[in-house]
Amino acid sequence: MAWSDVRWESRGETSADLRDDEDWHELASRGVRLARDTGALTSLPVALTYHAGLLVFAGEFAAATALLDEANAIAAATSNAQSVCVCPLLAAMRGDEALAWGVIEACVQHAMATGEGRAIGHAEHAAAVLYNGLGRYKDALTAAQRACEHEDLGVFGWALSELVEAGTRSGTREVAAAALGQLTERTRASGTDWALGVRACARALLSEGETAETRYREAIGRLGRTRVRVPLARAHLLYGEWLLRDNRRTDAREQLRTAHQMFAAMGAGGFAERAERELRATGERVRNRTADVPAQLTARETQISRLAGDGLSNAEIAAQLFMSPRTVEYHLHKVFTKLDISSRNQLPGVQANHRNERPRQTP
Repeated sequence: MAWSDVRWESRGETSADLRDDEDWHELASRGVRLARDTGALTSLPVALTYHAGLLVFAGEFAAATALLDEANAIAAATSNAQSVCVCPLLAAMRGDEALAWGVIEACVQHAMATGEGRAIGHAEHAAAVLYNGLGRYKDALTAAQRACEHEDLGVFGWALSELVEAGTRSGTREVAAAALGQLTERTRASGTDWALGVRACARALLSEGETAETRYREAIGRLGRTRVRVPLARAHLLYGEWLLRDNRRTDAREQLRTAHQMFAAMGAGGFAERAERELRATGERVRNRTADVPAQLTARETQISRLAGDGLSNAEIAAQLFMSPRTVEYHLHKVFTKLDISSRNQLPGVQANHRNERPRQTP
């Protein structure tokens, strides 16, 4: 299938809407690879942005930022429009309200100026994620309801998930129940572990007793088999919160500790703080992780280290990123210093350990 074939973009949107992470990964990797191989600078930013979207759900925020920076740089150099759909969600996941709102409002203004109504749905979804992470559920409810008004492919199903959580936590269970009904229909059509895991978690929010616990465990089991770490961490968080309210502090502590560690490692500040608050409520003394976390790489350093870890030479990396081999060498030297390694051969293992997940090939 040629890169220019419109079916590629259509299939990509469908895989995202169906929460098919494996198909999304395959299409994103192939799209970036084909665009690079053919020198299609007009299409490459689209492919990079599409791949960045999956990396956001995977909790690989630095890598997603690097791809978005590259996409925007190429778009600017070729005088093409920059995509604004992924940036609000990434900012929302980080949990900095002031920063996130700046990105969200810029996305809305861009959408209104260009007539891209779908981007408004993405912005409202991002706002719902932001406020659910911060524990401001009424604000999340309002944003999720606005996002669902658009019923756009690739965002409506995601917004329904936020609406279920915000509805149950803000005391509007009838709204949450209606959203769950729509979510159930969409996830049944998909059948992927990501989709069914999200559905199980949403159903657990509206359940009680043993039924709720069974559904939380199902959600964690299914999401644990996917590439998407953010939904998995959120399932641990919700299960832990439920256990705490059931006065099962020891069990709650285990789930909340897992959630907190995952969110903190990702850089999902809002959700990490929410998990920490709940964890402290169990009697846990949360350790300051500053000394335990490796020195953070910049977005550019992350991008170069991933490519070097995949076996690309400095010259090959330079060609892909439109920079000189000497600049690549400079960045790699800084990476080696921060990660306390001496060879690019050590990069794949170190990167996998820092992500706390299996190494994955990048395009």
